[in-house]
Amino acid sequence: MRLLKSFYYASQGIGYAFRTQANLRIHLAISIVVAIAGVWLQLSTIEWAILVVTMMIVLSTELLNTAIEAALDRVGTDIHPLAKIAKDTAAGAVLITAIGAVIVGLLILGPRLLAQITLR
Repeated sequence: MRLLKSFYYASQGIGYAFRTQANLRIHLAISIVVAIAGVWLQLSTIEWAILVVTMMIVLSTELLNTAIEAALDRVGTDIHPLAKIAKDTAAGAVLITAIGAVIVGLLILGPRLLAQITLR
């Protein structure tokens, strides 16, 4: 029963972030586009694994960023230099993972997309 509750609470957190965080929705939309491109380009199993792990890291980092922001907002709404550092570094972590995901996507999808373009 506790396991089911933990899945329920986790889904509540994901749902909250999806409803309230535009960046999470953007990352998810991009992930869907990448998945569609992957199906179209007939990626190998290892390419799928790399892309899926990369997408999950970005989405997970966005969820952690949301959690950090919510926890800090709970502590207080006044602007504090340490709260700013925490929020900014969490956002920076999302940015780094997103940049990494773009690089991975270009490395895996880029050559195949270019091949498709030059064939036409």
